[in-house]
Amino acid sequence: MTEASDLVPEAPEPAEGSGARPGLSRRGLLGLIGAGTAGLAIGAGVGAAITASVTASGGASTAAVHPFFGAHQAGITTPVQDHLHFAAFDVDDDTTRDELVALLQDWSYAAARMTQGLDVSASGAVGGSPQAPPDDTGEALGLPASALTVTFGVGPGLFEKDGIDRFGLAARRPAELTELPAFLGDDLDPLASGGDLCVQACADDPQIAVHAVRNLTRIAFGRATLRWSQLGFGRTSKTTVAQTTPRNLFGFKDGTANILADDVAALDEHVWVPAADGPAWLVGGSYLVARRIRQTIEVWDRLRLAEQERTVGRSKGEGAPLSGGTENTDPDFEAAGESASPAIDVASHVRLAHPDFNDGTRMLRRGYNFVDGNDDLGALNAGLFFLSFQRSPQQFITVQRALAKDLLSEYLRHVGSGVWAVPPGAREGSYVGAGLFA
Repeated sequence: MTEASDLVPEAPEPAEGSGARPGLSRRGLLGLIGAGTAGLAIGAGVGAAITASVTASGGASTAAVHPFFGAHQAGITTPVQDHLHFAAFDVDDDTTRDELVALLQDWSYAAARMTQGLDVSASGAVGGSPQAPPDDTGEALGLPASALTVTFGVGPGLFEKDGIDRFGLAARRPAELTELPAFLGDDLDPLASGGDLCVQACADDPQIAVHAVRNLTRIAFGRATLRWSQLGFGRTSKTTVAQTTPRNLFGFKDGTANILADDVAALDEHVWVPAADGPAWLVGGSYLVARRIRQTIEVWDRLRLAEQERTVGRSKGEGAPLSGGTENTDPDFEAAGESASPAIDVASHVRLAHPDFNDGTRMLRRGYNFVDGNDDLGALNAGLFFLSFQRSPQQFITVQRALAKDLLSEYLRHVGSGVWAVPPGAREGSYVGAGLFA
């Protein structure tokens, strides 16, 4: 990433006892981020400076830069990037409320810089004292922002844990922010599920996404501990018309009917939390569900093509519904197939997941493929890291319960899970989640 020393002033020292590293203090966040063109100047100006710097150095001439600040957090309707590093954290038991606030401020400050192609602080990887650990780990030096987005969420345990109101937030917990119920076929690893906080880092360069989570984990030291994380590649959804529909590891197009960024009405109805739902601090935000779904690749690969297509309910090549047409043709669930049976099997994935059979329920999906080597039996430890944003977790619950009889479930195992409330975007001079502590 571009070194920041010539673009922004030195960050002030952190308040004594805050637990923040130099360059990542609350004063640094509020002062530098709120300083406009005289300070950090995050936005189009910095983006242009980064692009010019990258071009001058012989790197890519165009690198997408997404603003960190705004009405909604980036990484939801943003065009889905190619790579993911997702991480869940537990807030340490001895962390105070003030330290939790400081962590969210420090994270927001660092994320606001990294998404613009900058080091996490003004001193960064090489500008600080040679006798102290650098503020930035340095593996992104010289790389463009690569469309990095960093999205933060807060889990049920942040509000109450073992009956204890840990940070005086229990009364502000949304009624719907509870652990997901058990679903048929769940085989969840508790050490790879849940978390008080989550970070979703997406980028077109995997090193940029890893750099973001690595540095946010370092910044959290002494206040929050990494619980689990997941790398993902090969997006399994699209959020813009310009993006082509990607394929999952079963070889089928995935996310054909996803909600798109320009469908404002659908976003308002299905994704953003409205004032009528509340609470006030979450209005304009969303709920995030993550599911680590192991796919039995070797078994699937031995199925006849016709059986694969019957299971999914779409053709493998075009992605068209088996009732006919092209990929974007609406499925006709009444159309007859061979032997007078429906062309689209009543237990196919397409039918059971369709809004027509789930009270109109829709979600915005941002999932990724993953391959984590092989297991002890030599089978690929691979599958789908499912991510969905919705106005209420009940939307996911409704669809997931409908999929209990899904033909596809025979080839899937849900091994990780979590749910978080995703606050609205931060305004310049503030931080993500500020409304929760107002």
